[in-house]
Amino acid sequence: MDNTTDACAARSPQMLPGHDVATARHVVVASLLAWMLDACDFFIVLFTLDDVARSFGVSLESVLLAPTLTLLTRPIGAFICGRAADRYGRKPVMITTIIVYSVIEVLSAFAPTLATFLFLRTLFGIALGGEWGVGTSLIMESVPVSWRGMA
Repeated sequence: MDNTTDACAARSPQMLPGHDVATARHVVVASLLAWMLDACDFFIVLFTLDDVARSFGVSLESVLLAPTLTLLTRPIGAFICGRAADRYGRKPVMITTIIVYSVIEVLSAFAPTLATFLFLRTLFGIALGGEWGVGTSLIMESVPVSWRGMA
């Protein structure tokens, strides 16, 4: 190899076969937006726990189980969705997890009982864990090697 080729190779991002920089940017933006959406939901619930407790007529301590269940069930979602992503592909599973947790977010607002609310928040945690794991894998498979630390 001559010096010109070496210099060009050093400057251009090292891409996996079949990927381009535009696709990599889209994947990073889509994953970032998905993570922002689930974070907004998670923190809105945290910030309104006293209102949720009042609406169900229970103590704040009872409602504090909701974020705990959400966080505890993330590994379950990562495992289930990771296996599904290996079988069906990262992109369809990522889209499915976003749809599922979005539906669960809406259903949480209409939960008639505390038990239903806690069940929905548990399901949200599973979808959340799936989305985080699959999103991270999708990014790492789609971006140039030089982007991986930042992405």
